[in-house]
Order: sequence, then C-alpha cells, then structure tokens
Amino acid sequence: MPDLRLAVAPMVDRTDRHFRYLVRQVSRGVRLYTEMTVDQAVLKGNRERLLGFRPEERPLALQLAGHDPESLAEAARIGEAFGYDEVNLNLGCPSERAQEGGYGACLLRDPGRVAEILRAMVQAVRVPVSVKMRLGLDGGESYPALARLVERFAQSGVEVFIVHARSALLALSTRANREIPPLRHEWVYRLKEDFPHLTFVTNGGIRSLEEALAHLKRVDGAMLGRAVYEDPFVLEEADQKVFGLPHRPDRLEVARAMRAYLEEEVALGTPPWAVLRHMLSLFRGRPKGRLWRRLLSEGRSLKALDEALRLVEEEVGEKGQEEEKGPEGKAERALALPREGV
Repeated sequence: MPDLRLAVAPMVDRTDRHFRYLVRQVSRGVRLYTEMTVDQAVLKGNRERLLGFRPEERPLALQLAGHDPESLAEAARIGEAFGYDEVNLNLGCPSERAQEGGYGACLLRDPGRVAEILRAMVQAVRVPVSVKMRLGLDGGESYPALARLVERFAQSGVEVFIVHARSALLALSTRANREIPPLRHEWVYRLKEDFPHLTFVTNGGIRSLEEALAHLKRVDGAMLGRAVYEDPFVLEEADQKVFGLPHRPDRLEVARAMRAYLEEEVALGTPPWAVLRHMLSLFRGRPKGRLWRRLLSEGRSLKALDEALRLVEEEVGEKGQEEEKGPEGKAERALALPREGV
C-alpha cells in the first residue's frame, strides 16, 4: 500500500501542476493529488494539458470523477499510462455542476453503481484505486450506513478510503458544505477499528501539522487542504516529523527554485500568472510578506518576481510575524480561498 500518512487534498483551480511543484519544494514525502478531473475530459480533451506533470511531483494521484464504469476505467488506464501512482474516485463533490453531471457526492445514492465503477477501475489498472467520500448525504448519515458503504466498496477491490469527515448537503453551496455539516473524525477512527485491514485517511478542517499528527495516532493518514494553499509552510516540518527525512525547507530557497521553474515554464509558453498566483502566500506572516504579494499580483511577470526576491533576500534568517492590518488589498483579494475537493 502507498504511504498515505500525509497528503494534500485535491482542490479545484488550485492543485494544478504548478502548485504541486511548489508544494514538493516544501515537502518531499507528502502525497499530492490533482484537481478533480472529469472522465470525459480525459477521454476527449487535451491529455497532455490535463494530465501532464513533472516527475518531481510524485508521489502523485489522479482524482477522477464520472458515473460510467467503462469511461472511468478507460480514464484510469490513461492516467496509469501517464505515470500516476494512484487513481482516486471522487465521491464527495456536492456542487451543482457535479450533481448535473451525475458524479461526486450524489453517486452515494446509488452504492450499486459505485461498486460497479470501482470494480471496473480496479480491473483496469495495476496502481491502487482509492475513493474520496463523505460520511453520507443530506444530514441523514449514520455510522452503520457508512460502514456498510465501506464494506461494499471494499468488496470491489478498493483498499484505500479517504474520508472527508462531513456529510454532503446537496442543497447547499460547495462553500457551505465546508462549514455547516459537523465534522466527525471519530467516525473515521471507528472505521479503522472495524476494518483494520483497510487504509483510512481522514480529511476536513485540519489546519496544522500538529493536528495531522494527532489524527495519525488513530488512522493511517491525514489530508490537509486549504491550510496548505494559504501557507505551504504548514508542511515545513512534515518531512522530518512524519517521513523521517532530513529535508527542512527554507522559504527563500523555495522561492528561488520556483523562479527557475517559472523561467522554464515561460519558455514553454506558460503565462507567468499561472505560476505566480500560487506563490502569493509563500512569505505569509513574514517580514515583507505583504509587499511580496503586492509585487507579484500587480506585476505578474518574471521581472516582478525578481524584484520581489531582491527585496526579501535581506530578511533571510529573520524570525517574527508580519502584522496584518487594515482591509484586504489587491493581493489579498487575489488570494481567494480555494474550493477544496471532496
């Protein structure tokens, strides 16, 4: 089984290949996931654009969404051919778009179809197939019902369950679904106790490495989402404390690595902002952090990054927090909260 002790959640419009490369500079061991990718896009779209990634991003999982077993099996095969280490089925997205497409959390209404999908995907690939699911739907969840779902899905050959420890309320917005349904991480703990042969990763509301480490005492893994996007250095000590690796990142070193990455990407035709937007919070809470964000969000160029780097270099090694006061400016508005995947 893959090492799932610590992972970064799939987040729509956030966990693209540029952000994943950034996170990999901070942690060598954390497991990364793509944005939710609909199977039809894989089958009919530009596969290199959708699925391409750099080897440095691994370990890396492809999250797929859809409702047709054959289509999802074929998309999984394509993902495996691209080199992904895991294929994950989205069973938690509550958005209107997902409901209209018949994928995501609404699939939990039809466990038989989900079992058929998972069986097809497991048979199609050699890499692990996992699910990312909610506790249930529309506030009618119960632990016995959740356990029955896990048991049924496991019979299809799935051994890895990433559980967003909330119910999905399909009548509410995606944002509301991150806040209103109560978190029940203890249910994920119970699943691990009742199914010790399966792998369980808990997700939802985890804001720090310390919280993740606490969950690891009860389950196989913990998955962080928005906290990492708001500040990738939430994972600063992850390699040492979770994976036993000697790597300890430095913000300026990461920024310089991203500068080299941006230069390569621009030469390939990537718009600078596609990379820079993910770097706005790299010096969050540090001296000149607000200036860093402003320069990048207003300049949106390699030249702007060079200027920002020059201005923060004098702060290397300094401690302390930059005080955030006053209304949000342009850069702060540019750093909108991501829509966490399920």
